[in-house]
Amino acid sequence: MSMNNMGNSIPHTAAPVMSPKRRRRISYHVGNLQGVGARARQEDSFSFANVFDVNEMREKGLLFVVCDGMGGMKDGKIASETAINSIRNSFTYMDRNGDIAAQLKAGVYRASEEVEAILGGEGGSTIIAGIIYQEKLYYACVGDSFLYLRRNNCLYRLNREHNMCNQIFLECIREGNLDPQYGRNDPESVALTQFLGMTGLSDVDGSVRPLPVKEGDIFLACSDGVGGVLDEKEVLFCLGYAEPLVMCEQLEQGIIAHAKRNQDNYTAIVVKCIK
Repeated sequence: MSMNNMGNSIPHTAAPVMSPKRRRRISYHVGNLQGVGARARQEDSFSFANVFDVNEMREKGLLFVVCDGMGGMKDGKIASETAINSIRNSFTYMDRNGDIAAQLKAGVYRASEEVEAILGGEGGSTIIAGIIYQEKLYYACVGDSFLYLRRNNCLYRLNREHNMCNQIFLECIREGNLDPQYGRNDPESVALTQFLGMTGLSDVDGSVRPLPVKEGDIFLACSDGVGGVLDEKEVLFCLGYAEPLVMCEQLEQGIIAHAKRNQDNYTAIVVKCIK
Protein backbone atom coordinates (compact mmCIF):
# COMPACT_ATOMS: atom_id res chain seq x y z
CA MET A 1 0.00 0.00 0.00
CA SER A 2 1.22 3.44 -0.91
CA MET A 3 2.13 5.79 1.90
CA ASN A 4 -0.01 8.40 0.06
CA ASN A 5 -3.14 6.25 -0.30
CA MET A 6 -6.18 8.55 -0.78
CA GLY A 7 -8.58 8.91 2.11
CA ASN A 8 -6.50 7.15 4.76
CA SER A 9 -3.18 8.88 5.18
CA ILE A 10 -0.77 7.22 7.54
CA PRO A 11 0.76 9.62 10.08
CA HIS A 12 4.46 10.23 9.59
CA THR A 13 6.68 8.83 12.33
CA ALA A 14 10.27 10.06 12.60
CA ALA A 15 12.87 7.32 12.40
CA PRO A 16 14.75 6.92 15.68
CA VAL A 17 18.09 8.67 15.73
CA MET A 18 20.80 6.15 16.54
CA SER A 19 23.50 7.65 18.72
CA PRO A 20 27.01 6.66 17.72
CA LYS A 21 28.37 3.80 19.72
CA ARG A 22 30.69 5.08 22.38
CA ARG A 23 34.21 3.69 22.00
CA ARG A 24 35.49 1.89 25.04
CA ARG A 25 38.70 3.40 26.28
CA ILE A 26 41.75 1.35 27.11
CA SER A 27 42.52 0.77 30.77
CA TYR A 28 45.73 -0.47 32.35
CA HIS A 29 46.56 -3.19 34.84
CA VAL A 30 50.02 -3.10 36.40
CA GLY A 31 52.35 -5.35 38.34
CA ASN A 32 55.84 -5.03 39.71
CA LEU A 33 58.74 -7.19 40.80
CA GLN A 34 61.86 -6.44 42.81
CA GLY A 35 64.61 -8.57 44.34
CA VAL A 36 68.10 -8.13 45.78
CA GLY A 37 69.66 -11.08 43.96
CA ALA A 38 73.18 -11.89 45.14
CA ARG A 39 74.00 -8.29 46.03
CA ALA A 40 74.41 -6.89 49.53
CA ARG A 41 71.57 -4.38 49.16
CA GLN A 42 68.95 -3.10 46.79
CA GLU A 43 70.04 -0.17 44.61
CA ASP A 44 67.21 -0.27 42.05
CA SER A 45 64.18 2.01 42.40
CA PHE A 46 60.84 2.08 40.61
CA SER A 47 57.66 4.15 40.63
CA PHE A 48 54.19 4.58 39.14
CA ALA A 49 51.98 7.64 38.99
CA ASN A 50 48.19 7.74 38.56
CA VAL A 51 47.82 3.96 38.64
CA PHE A 52 44.91 3.88 41.09
CA ASP A 53 42.99 6.99 39.97
CA VAL A 54 41.26 6.47 36.62
CA ASN A 55 40.32 10.14 36.23
CA GLU A 56 43.88 11.32 36.91
CA MET A 57 45.21 8.63 34.59
CA ARG A 58 42.99 9.77 31.72
CA GLU A 59 43.55 13.46 32.37
CA LYS A 60 47.31 13.40 32.99
CA GLY A 61 48.53 9.98 31.85
CA LEU A 62 50.14 6.95 33.46
CA LEU A 63 53.82 7.18 34.39
CA PHE A 64 56.10 4.19 35.03
CA VAL A 65 59.82 4.39 35.81
CA VAL A 66 62.61 1.92 36.56
CA CYS A 67 66.04 3.17 37.66
CA ASP A 68 69.05 0.90 38.28
CA GLY A 69 71.62 2.49 40.60
CA MET A 70 75.10 1.66 39.41
CA GLY A 71 77.11 -0.70 41.59
CA GLY A 72 80.79 0.05 42.00
CA MET A 73 80.09 3.77 42.11
CA LYS A 74 79.04 6.09 44.90
CA ASP A 75 75.68 5.19 46.47
CA GLY A 76 73.59 3.73 43.67
CA LYS A 77 70.45 3.84 45.82
CA ILE A 78 70.67 7.62 46.23
CA ALA A 79 71.27 7.94 42.48
CA SER A 80 68.23 5.85 41.53
CA GLU A 81 65.93 7.47 44.10
CA THR A 82 67.01 10.97 43.06
CA ALA A 83 66.27 10.14 39.43
CA ILE A 84 62.85 8.72 40.31
CA ASN A 85 61.86 11.79 42.33
CA SER A 86 63.06 14.14 39.61
CA ILE A 87 61.12 12.38 36.83
CA ARG A 88 57.97 12.26 38.95
CA ASN A 89 58.27 16.00 39.55
CA SER A 90 58.73 16.66 35.81
CA PHE A 91 55.69 14.52 35.07
CA THR A 92 53.55 16.42 37.59
CA TYR A 93 54.24 19.79 35.93
CA MET A 94 54.26 18.60 32.32
CA ASP A 95 52.24 20.58 29.77
CA ARG A 96 49.82 17.99 28.38
CA ASN A 97 49.11 20.24 25.37
CA GLY A 98 52.80 20.41 24.50
CA ASP A 99 55.30 17.95 23.06
CA ILE A 100 55.21 15.08 25.57
CA ALA A 101 58.20 13.28 24.04
CA ALA A 102 60.42 16.37 24.18
CA GLN A 103 59.34 17.15 27.73
CA LEU A 104 60.05 13.61 28.86
CA LYS A 105 63.56 13.71 27.39
CA ALA A 106 64.16 17.11 28.99
CA GLY A 107 63.03 15.60 32.29
CA VAL A 108 65.60 12.82 31.95
CA TYR A 109 68.38 15.33 31.34
CA ARG A 110 67.18 17.26 34.40
CA ALA A 111 67.22 14.08 36.46
CA SER A 112 70.82 13.44 35.37
CA GLU A 113 71.82 16.94 36.45
CA GLU A 114 70.24 16.40 39.86
CA VAL A 115 72.04 13.09 40.36
CA GLU A 116 75.33 14.71 39.32
CA ALA A 117 74.73 17.64 41.69
CA ILE A 118 74.20 15.29 44.65
CA LEU A 119 76.94 12.75 43.92
CA GLY A 120 79.46 14.96 42.14
CA GLY A 121 79.71 12.75 39.07
CA GLU A 122 80.83 9.80 41.22
CA GLY A 123 77.50 7.95 41.18
CA GLY A 124 74.97 7.08 38.54
CA SER A 125 71.82 5.29 37.48
CA THR A 126 70.14 3.97 34.39
CA ILE A 127 66.53 4.88 33.62
CA ILE A 128 63.53 3.64 31.69
CA ALA A 129 60.65 6.13 31.87
CA GLY A 130 57.34 5.64 30.07
CA ILE A 131 54.20 7.76 29.84
CA ILE A 132 50.96 6.39 28.43
CA TYR A 133 48.77 9.38 27.59
CA GLN A 134 45.65 9.39 25.42
CA GLU A 135 46.38 5.77 24.46
CA LYS A 136 49.88 6.55 23.19
CA LEU A 137 53.23 5.52 24.68
CA TYR A 138 56.10 7.95 25.08
CA TYR A 139 59.39 6.68 26.49
CA ALA A 140 62.94 7.80 27.27
CA CYS A 141 65.90 5.82 28.53
CA VAL A 142 69.58 5.99 29.39
CA GLY A 143 71.87 3.06 30.14
CA ASP A 144 71.29 -0.66 29.76
CA SER A 145 67.79 -1.24 31.13
CA PHE A 146 65.12 -2.79 28.93
CA LEU A 147 61.75 -1.78 27.49
CA TYR A 148 59.78 -4.55 25.77
CA LEU A 149 56.41 -4.65 24.01
CA ARG A 150 54.50 -7.92 23.69
CA ARG A 151 51.94 -7.61 20.88
CA ASN A 152 50.17 -10.41 18.99
CA ASN A 153 52.39 -13.07 20.59
CA CYS A 154 55.54 -11.30 19.40
CA LEU A 155 58.14 -9.52 21.52
CA TYR A 156 59.73 -6.22 20.48
CA ARG A 157 62.63 -4.42 22.13
CA LEU A 158 61.73 -0.73 21.98
CA ASN A 159 64.90 0.85 23.28
CA ARG A 160 68.63 0.54 22.68
CA GLU A 161 71.43 0.14 25.21
CA HIS A 162 74.09 2.75 25.82
CA ASN A 163 77.11 0.44 26.05
CA MET A 164 80.46 -0.09 24.35
CA CYS A 165 79.11 -2.96 22.25
CA ASN A 166 76.54 -0.76 20.56
CA GLN A 167 78.96 2.14 20.27
CA ILE A 168 81.55 -0.08 18.56
CA PHE A 169 78.87 -1.45 16.23
CA LEU A 170 77.68 2.05 15.29
CA GLU A 171 81.25 3.08 14.56
CA CYS A 172 81.65 -0.01 12.37
CA ILE A 173 78.49 0.86 10.43
CA ARG A 174 79.88 4.32 9.71
CA GLU A 175 83.04 2.62 8.40
CA GLY A 176 81.05 0.19 6.23
CA ASN A 177 81.38 -2.93 8.42
CA LEU A 178 77.88 -4.35 8.96
CA ASP A 179 78.87 -7.41 11.00
CA PRO A 180 76.53 -7.32 14.06
CA GLN A 181 78.88 -9.58 16.04
CA TYR A 182 81.77 -7.17 15.82
CA GLY A 183 82.79 -5.86 19.23
CA ARG A 184 80.75 -8.31 21.27
CA ASN A 185 83.84 -10.20 22.34
CA ASP A 186 85.44 -7.03 23.63
CA PRO A 187 85.83 -7.39 27.43
CA GLU A 188 84.51 -3.85 27.83
CA SER A 189 81.44 -4.45 25.64
CA VAL A 190 78.97 -4.13 28.53
CA ALA A 191 80.52 -0.95 29.95
CA LEU A 192 78.03 1.93 29.88
CA THR A 193 78.72 4.90 27.65
CA GLN A 194 75.82 6.99 29.01
CA PHE A 195 74.19 7.08 32.44
CA LEU A 196 72.35 9.51 34.67
CA GLY A 197 74.72 11.50 36.84
CA MET A 198 77.68 11.48 34.46
CA THR A 199 79.30 14.74 33.50
CA GLY A 200 78.20 15.63 29.99
CA LEU A 201 75.31 13.24 29.36
CA SER A 202 74.78 13.59 25.61
CA ASP A 203 72.36 10.91 24.47
CA VAL A 204 68.87 10.06 25.72
CA ASP A 205 67.18 7.35 23.67
CA GLY A 206 63.43 7.56 23.26
CA SER A 207 60.40 8.09 21.13
CA VAL A 208 60.16 11.02 18.75
CA ARG A 209 56.61 10.16 17.82
CA PRO A 210 54.39 8.23 20.23
CA LEU A 211 53.51 4.56 19.79
CA PRO A 212 49.73 4.02 19.56
CA VAL A 213 48.65 1.58 22.25
CA LYS A 214 46.40 -1.35 21.33
CA GLU A 215 44.18 -3.58 23.41
CA GLY A 216 46.21 -6.57 24.55
CA ASP A 217 49.57 -4.79 24.47
CA ILE A 218 51.89 -5.59 27.36
CA PHE A 219 54.84 -3.39 28.26
CA LEU A 220 57.76 -4.58 30.37
CA ALA A 221 60.26 -2.09 31.80
CA CYS A 222 63.08 -3.77 33.68
CA SER A 223 66.64 -3.46 34.90
CA ASP A 224 69.40 -5.57 33.39
CA GLY A 225 69.02 -7.92 36.35
CA VAL A 226 65.92 -9.12 34.48
CA GLY A 227 66.53 -8.35 30.81
CA GLY A 228 70.19 -9.33 30.95
CA VAL A 229 69.36 -12.73 32.46
CA LEU A 230 66.23 -13.90 30.64
CA ASP A 231 66.36 -14.27 26.88
CA GLU A 232 63.55 -13.00 24.66
CA LYS A 233 61.89 -16.41 24.39
CA GLU A 234 61.71 -16.64 28.18
CA VAL A 235 60.37 -13.09 28.50
CA LEU A 236 57.72 -13.75 25.85
CA PHE A 237 56.61 -16.85 27.74
CA CYS A 238 56.37 -15.02 31.07
CA LEU A 239 54.32 -12.21 29.53
CA GLY A 240 51.85 -14.74 28.15
CA TYR A 241 50.00 -15.10 31.45
CA ALA A 242 46.71 -13.32 32.08
CA GLU A 243 47.59 -11.04 34.99
CA PRO A 244 50.58 -8.69 35.40
CA LEU A 245 51.30 -9.93 38.92
CA VAL A 246 51.50 -13.51 37.65
CA MET A 247 53.75 -12.35 34.81
CA CYS A 248 56.07 -10.82 37.42
CA GLU A 249 56.05 -14.02 39.46
CA GLN A 250 57.04 -15.98 36.37
CA LEU A 251 59.83 -13.53 35.56
CA GLU A 252 61.20 -13.99 39.07
CA GLN A 253 60.95 -17.78 38.83
CA GLY A 254 62.92 -17.61 35.60
CA ILE A 255 65.64 -15.50 37.23
CA ILE A 256 65.85 -17.90 40.17
CA ALA A 257 66.06 -20.87 37.79
CA HIS A 258 69.15 -19.38 36.12
CA ALA A 259 70.85 -19.34 39.55
CA LYS A 260 73.52 -16.84 38.54
CA ARG A 261 76.23 -16.60 41.21
CA ASN A 262 76.56 -12.87 40.68
CA GLN A 263 72.84 -12.15 40.14
CA ASP A 264 72.29 -8.39 40.09
CA ASN A 265 69.39 -6.58 41.76
CA TYR A 266 66.32 -7.10 39.62
CA THR A 267 63.32 -4.83 39.11
CA ALA A 268 60.44 -4.97 36.66
CA ILE A 269 57.20 -3.16 35.90
CA VAL A 270 54.50 -4.73 33.73
CA VAL A 271 51.64 -2.74 32.18
CA LYS A 272 48.81 -4.60 30.43
CA CYS A 273 46.43 -2.67 28.17
CA ILE A 274 42.82 -3.88 28.39
CA LYS A 275 39.25 -2.81 27.55
